[in-house]
Parts: sequence; C-alpha cells; structure tokens
Amino acid sequence: MAPIFLFGTLCHQPLLDLVAGMSVRMEPAHLPGYRAAWVKDASWPMLEVCADQHAQGALIDPDPDALARLDFYEACFGYARAGVTVIRDGAEVAAEAWFPSTQAGVPGADWSLPDWARRYGAAQLHAATEVMRQMGQQAPEEVGRRFPIIRARAESVVRAGQWQRPGHVGAGMTRADVVDHGTHHIHDGFFNTLDVRVSHRRFDGGLQGPLDRSAYRVVDAVTVLPYDPVRDRILLIEQFRVGPYANGDAAPWLLEAIAGILDAGETAEATARREAQEEANLTLDELHFVARYYPTPGGVAQVLFSYLATADLPDEVAGQGGHVSEGEDILSHLVTYDLACQMLHDGDMATAPLILSMQYLMLHRDRLRAAAGLG
Repeated sequence: MAPIFLFGTLCHQPLLDLVAGMSVRMEPAHLPGYRAAWVKDASWPMLEVCADQHAQGALIDPDPDALARLDFYEACFGYARAGVTVIRDGAEVAAEAWFPSTQAGVPGADWSLPDWARRYGAAQLHAATEVMRQMGQQAPEEVGRRFPIIRARAESVVRAGQWQRPGHVGAGMTRADVVDHGTHHIHDGFFNTLDVRVSHRRFDGGLQGPLDRSAYRVVDAVTVLPYDPVRDRILLIEQFRVGPYANGDAAPWLLEAIAGILDAGETAEATARREAQEEANLTLDELHFVARYYPTPGGVAQVLFSYLATADLPDEVAGQGGHVSEGEDILSHLVTYDLACQMLHDGDMATAPLILSMQYLMLHRDRLRAAAGLG
C-alpha cells in the first residue's frame, strides 16, 4: 500500500490521531509543483499548482483500519485519494494524497499549520469527534452537508470553556468538581441528544451521584431587537415554532426578536447584522449588548447572546421575509413603544430573549432617544 501524503490540517498530530483512532507517525516530506495555501476567506487549506514551489507536509503509513477512518473523514468533505510523487529525504516516493473532486474557493496567503492550530485547532478536534461518531452510521456525504452546524456546535463548546463568570456570588466550583462517568450519544443530527452520567461536589463537601441526566445540544445563537428611537417603535417577527407546537400550544406562532445561529468563524455582532438582513432586510445601526445566558440550563446546552439595536424603521420594513430554502416564513411587525410595553405586561411577549430585550429597552429608552437628539 502506498504511503499517504498530508499537507493540511491532518498534519496537526492531535487531529490525525483522533481521526485515525490511534497514534500515527509522520515523516517530513514535500510535494513538488504545488503551493499549500489558505483558501481565501476560509479556515482550511488547498493545493495550488505552482511549478517552481513545493508544498511541505508529511508521509504516513496507516494500517487498514486507520486508513478506512481517514478515508471516511476526507470523504465527508468531498476528498478522495489520488496518486502523487513526493520527496522524502531527497528521494522520490510514490504516494497518495486526498484531493477534492472540485476545488472550491481561490488560493490566498501561504498556509500556516501553527496559525490554523492556534485559531481553529481546538474546535476542529470537537468537530472531528462528532464526525467520526457517524462512521458506519451515516454516509459521508450526509455528514459533510451537516458539517457547518457540527463546526458551529464545536465552536460553542470552545467558547463555553473559555468564558469566565465574574463570580461576585457563588461557591466557586468549576468543571474540575464534576466526575464524568460517561456519555451516550442518542442522536446526532442538526441538533444532538445525549445521556450523561456524572457525579459532582456538594456544597457541604460531599459527592452527589452518580446522576443520570439527558441534554439537548443545540448551537449558540444570537437575538437582536431593532428599535427606532426617532419613531419610538420596535420591529418584531412572527413565525411558526415547533417547540410550542410540540408542547401542545394552541397558537404555536410566536412574536420574537430577530434570531439566528452563531455560525462558525462568526462573531455574535456579525450574526446579529446578518440575521437582520436575512429575516427583515434590515440594516442595523449601533448594537447594544443585553446579555449572554443559558435559556434553559436544566437540559439544553446552548448559550444565547442578545442585543438591542438602533435602526431606521419606516413603515415599509414591515412585511414577509425569511429564507424559503430554509423553511422560513416570517412576518415582520412594527410596534410602538407604548403598545410593546402593554404586550409585555399582558403576556403577548412569550419568549425569553424578547422579554429580556424589551426590559433592556425600558431601562435605556431615555438614553437612546437622547443620543438621537430627542431629549
């Protein structure tokens, strides 16, 4: 069997070993006639044909089981093996490398594995773990179609691990005070469902557990409530929601703030602006941070980032919107501030992000109007 030439992210030893399911030895090698480059505006590399250059990488000799795992992983992204001639210790070696069926994107700057590992390595390890759980369960093409949400979920995990609560009040316990006895993944799809068994430190110093709990792993998301301080009104969107429907709600169409998933590689602020364009064809002005919070910490692994944004809200911004290709059917409503306060009081606002954002507006409305010259 020919050795395999690696040039990109699999040259990151932790990722290679995770995907292969075992430790794999790498030997330095290079591929003449190619340049390893970042795909422009992306987080992965490509090979660009360049006659006077060579792509640095490594040769591996995986066993059949490891190779099958590596083939599955690469197939998830549309890559298959093809023959190449590489240089190892000054001698030509017949090898194989993974190439895409069609090259998406254009080459950018020279590829840097250390830069990639620092910026994306931790999230990619989480994403690859989820990808490899699907081997033997789902076709690689299906996993590949779902990879954007897999990667977004992975970045959610990394973000949560890096966040530090200020800790003005509390016993100061951390993840180190939890014993993980194992996780059973019930379903991996657009959202994931899992059973966990844990023990945790008690406030009296003892140990509680083992406890069996279920969790629903979603993806971090962003909400934004547009407010026009000149016209003194907000924009709400109305859409069908499966959660209230599954709960037996008599009217599973809810009024909400604009919301969307925090895509991989995107900031929460960028998500807010993108979703406002997509759902309401709206350009936001200044963003005001409301809160970062767990909406349902008892069983849902998701963080929301909520904002209020100033925006120009003329009459014509109300109407239908949303991505039909994503099954969205959205109706936008313009609501005066006084009516919005009445709706909050009467329970017409029934989602936590909207309630929180409306309360933020009630606290800061005078300041926002003063900033718009309406003191």
